[in-house]
Amino acid sequence: QVQLRESGGGSVQSGDSLKLSCAASGRSLVDDLMGWFRQAPGKEREFVACISANGLSEFYAEESLKGRFTVSRDNAKNTVYLLMNSLKPDDTAIYYCAAAPGRTVPVVSPSEYNYWGQGTQVTVSS
Repeated sequence: QVQLRESGGGSVQSGDSLKLSCAASGRSLVDDLMGWFRQAPGKEREFVACISANGLSEFYAEESLKGRFTVSRDNAKNTVYLLMNSLKPDDTAIYYCAAAPGRTVPVVSPSEYNYWGQGTQVTVSS
């Protein structure tokens, strides 16, 4: 059974940093495009970033996120990360990781991802 488990969320102040982790069990992520999404209260789940299977390509939802967020992965640990700097109250959401097996180009639609974690809450106060 495939499981993705996010960790690293929490309550922080505006300007702080957090590093989220997504650890997989039950299958290897080595061939998967991995994505991060977030969902704020009352809003739809939105794409944040993704990283290619070999870790050499990253794609972000918008330039403003690229300057503050960094996605990375360690295939030896079967883990993907999202480093979030200069956090803002608008970043408050549940953050999810997801896997898209075999995909070789950036994928932003949640429906294209096969496996999902349960999410980790990030709350940023001003």
